[in-house]
Amino acid sequence: MNILALEKLLNEKLSPQLIKDYAPNGLQVEGKSNVKRIVTGVTASQALIDKAAELNADALLVHHGYFWKGEPEPIRGMKGKRIRTLIKNDINLLGYHLPLDIHPELGNNAELARLLNIVVEGGLEGHPQSVALFGRLSEPMTGKAFAQRVHQVLNREPLHISPDNADKLIETVGWCTGGGQDYIELAAQHGLDAFISGEISERTTYSAREQDIHYFAAGHHATERYGIKALGEWLAREHGFDVEFIDIDNPV
Repeated sequence: MNILALEKLLNEKLSPQLIKDYAPNGLQVEGKSNVKRIVTGVTASQALIDKAAELNADALLVHHGYFWKGEPEPIRGMKGKRIRTLIKNDINLLGYHLPLDIHPELGNNAELARLLNIVVEGGLEGHPQSVALFGRLSEPMTGKAFAQRVHQVLNREPLHISPDNADKLIETVGWCTGGGQDYIELAAQHGLDAFISGEISERTTYSAREQDIHYFAAGHHATERYGIKALGEWLAREHGFDVEFIDIDNPV
C-alpha cells in the first residue's frame, strides 16, 4: 500500500482531527512509497528504530513519535541521530498519540480495561473524547488482590497507594494510561473506589490518602503497550500487512 494511503486508512480509523493533541498525528517522517512490512512499538527510540531497520521495515508505527509542543526544533543530537537513521533506511515514521489513547476498540484505555476485566461505563470528562474512563469490576476486590491482578497482567508490580481506609473494597475504577495521574481528582469526585494511571506524582499520594480512593501507578510504558499492539494486529488482520510488535523495555 502507498504510504499516503496507509496514513489515510489510519486517520479514518483513529480520527485524529477530533482531538487537540501535543504532537502531530500521522506521517511524521516520510520514507519509501510502498509499505508492506510494519514494525510497531510504544516510543520511537533509537533502539526501536534500529530494530525496525534490522527487520527491513517499510514503516515504524508508534504511540510516542516526534515534534512535541515545546521541544527544541533543531534536528541535532539524539533527535538528529534518530531521524538520520530513519531517512538512511528509508523508513516511514507514523505516530498517533491521544487518538490511540481514546479509541474505543483499539485504544490504550480500552485495551487496559479488557486486560483487567473492567466493564467500561463512560468517560470521566463526560464526553466521547475523554482521555480518562471509568467502569466496574465483576466483583469487589481488596486493594492487595487488585494490585496482584495488575502485576500479573502487565508483568510489572504497580505502586499501590491506599486511602486512609485501607480495607475499602474496590468495585468501581477510573483509569487513564500513561501520564494521567491528575485525573485522580475527577475519579474521587465521581466517588470511585480506585484509580489507575501509568505515572505518579508526589501530590498523587496525598490525593489518594485524603480522598478515600485506592491508587495504582502501573507504569507509563506498561499501560501503553497494548493500544499500538492492537492497532498493528488490526492492520495485519484486516489489511494484510506484515506487522511485528517490538517491546523495548522501559521501567517507567
